[in-house]
Amino acid sequence: MILVRCACLAGLVLLTAFGCDEKTMSARSTSSVEPSTGAAQPKRGKPQPKLPTVKLWIGAHEVVAEVARTPEQIQTGMMWRTNLAEMEGMIFVFPNVDSRSFWMRNCPLPMSCAYIGADGTILETHPMKPFDESSIESKSDKIQFVLEMSAGWFDRNKAGTGMLIRSEKGTLQETFFGRR
Repeated sequence: MILVRCACLAGLVLLTAFGCDEKTMSARSTSSVEPSTGAAQPKRGKPQPKLPTVKLWIGAHEVVAEVARTPEQIQTGMMWRTNLAEMEGMIFVFPNVDSRSFWMRNCPLPMSCAYIGADGTILETHPMKPFDESSIESKSDKIQFVLEMSAGWFDRNKAGTGMLIRSEKGTLQETFFGRR
């Protein structure tokens, strides 16, 4: 009994010391995120290990994207990553179509994101500022994928609204959900 109490107390001390709160645990997708209060930047954490990748074609451009599919992978995303090659990114795969909301908590890199429909068409692109915890809400409620790339990538490569994204395995639906 004493051992259990000590373990619980130790866990509580760790949670308090590392500032684990509801905002830290909230998901990046379809969540309501309050803007940053101007508090000091959090202590540097550890990025998630490199995720499995897929080759994507956006127009004539070949991109290698890490695939974030689980809630934990999606929530962690690009947090604490300090570099991103020009033709690399991360694609977030959601099981259903919905509105999406992303933020840049603990992300030191400037990035851009594309909100993508179920058919693989880019519906919106948005700039993303380092450490900005303001929600970047999708205008559409038909988003199933989100692709994060280095800042300005979509503009530099003329990859905008209406452009279709495919993978080495076919459509995004075929790639991530099998034939439909």
